[in-house]
Amino acid sequence: MKRDVAETIALKALGWLAGNDDLLPVFLGSTGVSEADLRARASEPEFLASVLDFLTMDDQWVTEFCQSEGLDYTTPMQARTYLPGGDLPNWT
Repeated sequence: MKRDVAETIALKALGWLAGNDDLLPVFLGSTGVSEADLRARASEPEFLASVLDFLTMDDQWVTEFCQSEGLDYTTPMQARTYLPGGDLPNWT
């Protein structure tokens, strides 16, 4: 996966969140962003990383998003590793 693909997946996740009347307020409340910020910051890789961070907090959200986009359930986490702050630590 390349970074541009990861950003596209995160944008799809953002669109999915924006269309989810139950989950969008939770995302806005937990991140402190406004609906206007969603549009203004949608091109920022750091913001897109926060979208995937939020999404991957709950397996049900991941499942619903991936089913709606026809993605493998591991795709959001894989995409997250290609955005800022997503490097997986090496514990060895």
